[in-house]
Amino acid sequence: MNVINWFEIPVSDFNRAVEFYESVMQVTLRQEKMGDVEMAVFPHEENATGGAVVKFPEVKPSAQGCIIYLSTPDLNATLKRIATANGECVFGPMALPKGLGTIALFIDSEGNRIGLHQPAA
Repeated sequence: MNVINWFEIPVSDFNRAVEFYESVMQVTLRQEKMGDVEMAVFPHEENATGGAVVKFPEVKPSAQGCIIYLSTPDLNATLKRIATANGECVFGPMALPKGLGTIALFIDSEGNRIGLHQPAA
């Protein structure tokens, strides 16, 4: 069993956030609407942990609180795309001990602090 089964990244400007994450992570997000909630789902395998960029009135973006880590095969290339998309690296890259890979933290287009993890080769 995985401890995490779903994550949501709160956004203020839905279209800007979708464009940011599609550009940075080089994926296409599946857009859905449930009542007044706008959601753009990250690609994920069936029965695997998934998540989405979400806009709804009760939740606001924040640079404080929990940090989720998105996986990337090339951390430096992803950080370059973040800078191009008007995001900002605020920590790292830092190599983890025991060959666990490399991490960095960035601020996204909405003001959220998000982590990146590149597994060790």
